[in-house]
Amino acid sequence: MAGSLINRIVLTELCESLLFCANASFRIFGFERKDLEEKVILVNENDEQIGLMEKIEAHEKALLHRAFSVFVLNDKNEIMLQQRAHNKYHSPGLWTNTCCSHQREGESNIEAGKRRLMEEMGFQTELKELFNFIYIAPFDNGLTEHEFDHVMVGSFNGTPNLNPDEAADWKWMDAASVKKDIAQRPQLYTEWFKIIFDKYYKHIS
Repeated sequence: MAGSLINRIVLTELCESLLFCANASFRIFGFERKDLEEKVILVNENDEQIGLMEKIEAHEKALLHRAFSVFVLNDKNEIMLQQRAHNKYHSPGLWTNTCCSHQREGESNIEAGKRRLMEEMGFQTELKELFNFIYIAPFDNGLTEHEFDHVMVGSFNGTPNLNPDEAADWKWMDAASVKKDIAQRPQLYTEWFKIIFDKYYKHIS
């Protein structure tokens, strides 16, 4: 009995150590376990669901999947920009729109946008969809965003409560200043934001 109990204790401690090491390895390379397990909705060019796939695999294979991008504006018509956390597995430390992510199966675009806005920026507001389009953006790490993107807007005048695992900083900028800064310092912004902002700017102009 004593030997069996000792073996169980040793095995439990070994499993806990392996799990700790695995999680630590994910963080070293910029991955979180949720990044490996999260699934995205694969779609055709009409945004009709054709399957599900783990997010990382979809990005490795550059398969078209459903996504959304949120632009939150204040009463001065300034856009809330987010600086991505420095531990993100792609585009760390770069500036981008207020938040963006992927819809879960059975979740509406608006529901997804509100959920992610709370998860990343720590606040809620009403959202409405402006437009959608398909884009593709390769990254330096070999992954590719190929998304059917639903662009949404909302209003907010407060201070966000950032999730440090998602966002390192934030600021307000008017659209004209963002356009100018992207032209002068494109290396500071995510690849998808540069594409999406151009569409957004044309939409509001």
